[in-house]
Amino acid sequence: QVQLVESGGGLVQAGGSLRLSCAASGRTFSSYAMGWFRQAPGKERQFVARINWNGGNTDYADSVKGRFTISRDNAKNTVYLQMNSLKPEDTAVYYCAAHTAGWGLQLAQSYSYWGQGTQVTVSS
Repeated sequence: QVQLVESGGGLVQAGGSLRLSCAASGRTFSSYAMGWFRQAPGKERQFVARINWNGGNTDYADSVKGRFTISRDNAKNTVYLQMNSLKPEDTAVYYCAAHTAGWGLQLAQSYSYWGQGTQVTVSS
């Protein structure tokens, strides 16, 4: 069992930056792939980024590639999402998720554990 708690969301102007954190409980965090997803009002949950169990592999949605960076610190049981050059269309609730395999998928349904989400609002 893994509990995930996101933090770091907020209101930022377009072009600004935010760093999201996701703190995990449980001894198995370091063996899990982790992902970030987002959901805007009236839209489906969307893949943002994923990272494998040791941080050696990462993958991004085309819409955030070059602007967002996912990383993890297994010693701290934490995964991060550094978001730069934010745009109004990045506004959403951001969720972190844990995939029990070492390298996850872009598909939200494949992730077993989810946090409660943190709101990111980018003003124009």
